[in-house]
Amino acid sequence: MEIKIGIAGTAGRTVTEKDTALAVRSGSLQVLATPVLSALMEEAAVAALAPYLLPKQTTVGSFIAVRHKAPTPVGQTVKATATVIAVSGKKISFTITASDENGAIGEAEHTRFLVDEELFMMKLQK
Repeated sequence: MEIKIGIAGTAGRTVTEKDTALAVRSGSLQVLATPVLSALMEEAAVAALAPYLLPKQTTVGSFIAVRHKAPTPVGQTVKATATVIAVSGKKISFTITASDENGAIGEAEHTRFLVDEELFMMKLQK
């Protein structure tokens, strides 16, 4: 199957104490940490592409610009939706939105590249 503009994927989680800025050391408050939000956004992008990958093919993130616009307390559910906005060869670009039970909390621009798993890992051996 071909990866096309408009393909979307989602990821969600309920915020726990281990997801807080205090726990991951990105701040001092018991609210959803920006690095955790960023990871959830990437997870949504990975989910969008998963049905379209060939065996032994994966994607790797190369860029993400996150705007974390509102706090989310422990216990609330967060959902991220990633939508493909451009495909250029192996480069895939996304816009990502995130919300919690109170509304929008973040947005991002994200880029991933299609890679062969074995060839990519062989680069580590050099």
